[in-house]
Amino acid sequence: MASEITYAEVKFKNASNSSGTHSDSSAAPKGNPTHHQSKPGSPSLLFKSLMIFFLLLAISFLVAFIIYFQKYSQLLEEKKATKYKIIHNKLSCMKNSSLMDGKAWSCCPKDWKPFGSNCYFISTSPAASWNESEKKCSSKGAHLLVIHSKEEQDFITKNLEQKAAYYIGLWGPGHRQWQWVDKSPYNESAAFWHKGEPNNVWEKCVVLHHRPAGWGWNDVLCNYIQSSVCQMNKIYL
Repeated sequence: MASEITYAEVKFKNASNSSGTHSDSSAAPKGNPTHHQSKPGSPSLLFKSLMIFFLLLAISFLVAFIIYFQKYSQLLEEKKATKYKIIHNKLSCMKNSSLMDGKAWSCCPKDWKPFGSNCYFISTSPAASWNESEKKCSSKGAHLLVIHSKEEQDFITKNLEQKAAYYIGLWGPGHRQWQWVDKSPYNESAAFWHKGEPNNVWEKCVVLHHRPAGWGWNDVLCNYIQSSVCQMNKIYL
């Protein structure tokens, strides 16, 4: 009986030790989830906050730039209009039907002729060379006449004297490469040369004059003394 009791006690102790081992192993993982529970979300939240901050900052800069650009453009327009008012003491204005950019009036200097979006001035005295004629136009805030349509040329020629020739803003720096003074492209299909013109590689400037067939262009030497036509954009107020 004594040996049986001893065996029972040993068996109980072993069972007890075994159960303790299982309880330790099952209890150990319980602490692991709480060890790093709060860390994974923190970097992600910080990154999102920074992204939102930089996005708002970029939007603020963009809005500020747009406002600044609009005010700068308005200032340039006002400065431009002021400059023309100083150069030209008197303006002749018409109600602007299209209300361009909120401007109520379209104006040309007094004694200039309006057509489309431009103003034109016919200069007959004193006559000058092509270069001097361009300088005279520039002093008025303009440039020599640039023609891009038959309608525009017809409007101009109605106000010209048939016995005179008028410099326009077309010239050839060489090899018959015609250029307009305002840097707009020269279009051969919208060129109005007299028949047989241009006919001389040394004649690098162009006049508008009348022949029996009508008004047209002729190439001439740039030092010829001629009348001229100046052109400028309308002033909007």
